[in-house]
Amino acid sequence: MKLNSRIVSAALLTAVTVALTGCSATGGDSAGTDDSLSSVLDSGVLTVGTEGTYRPFSYHEDGSGDLTGYDVDVVEAVAAELGVEVSFEETQWDGIFGGLTSGRFDVIANQVSITPERVDSYAFSTPYTYSTGVIVVPEANTSITSFASLDGLTTAQSLTSNWYTLATESGATVEAVDGWAQSVALVEEGRVDATVNDKLTFLDYQKQTGADGLKVAAETTDRSESAFAFALGSDALAAAISDALATLAADGTLAEISDTYFGADVSQ
Repeated sequence: MKLNSRIVSAALLTAVTVALTGCSATGGDSAGTDDSLSSVLDSGVLTVGTEGTYRPFSYHEDGSGDLTGYDVDVVEAVAAELGVEVSFEETQWDGIFGGLTSGRFDVIANQVSITPERVDSYAFSTPYTYSTGVIVVPEANTSITSFASLDGLTTAQSLTSNWYTLATESGATVEAVDGWAQSVALVEEGRVDATVNDKLTFLDYQKQTGADGLKVAAETTDRSESAFAFALGSDALAAAISDALATLAADGTLAEISDTYFGADVSQ
């Protein structure tokens, strides 16, 4: 079974640290033994929880084709580094963390953002996706150059998104929409001045349509980070997958997968 020495070293070091500190682990004994990596290697299968309805990260082409997407390709490349197969368990977002903690799968691959609240409840790999918030405007617009420029202007936003909050905090009046498709259409039609959204969303739209007539006018300085999520105590598996991600970054695999879906490297 293929497993490079760097992954073994990192994983064993983490496992020893966990055992010595007495941390609890999923599937471990009362002494806190972490068997998260060994159980995957012994079975030869990494079971992955994902939505399967979240384009371009995890979805079925035309709704019925094979499961594909950025996260799908990344986790399959990671599994190849570990020398194991992948088994996907598709589930709705509302139940995905419950499935992780109940042991239905070993890891979530579904653009899980690392937040302080989640760090308290789950283990994470190193990030494999980075993104910012962006202002999307007509290409001819030269007056919007920062978030401060939105003061007194109109943006199209979903009222339940964090981008709505950012737009209003910047002084914009918001035209309520259901999602990205409606908001970008209003910008293209000149019915609003701009829309604020995740850069990955715009890059995907640009990759799919060309986004002719649109541009990014400004982006946030803060970046969001997404990573693979594990049940608390799965430190050995998280370390092994983090080391695999480092290998895939170094050999250009992550950049290649990124370019396939976004036309840019979003992995760093």
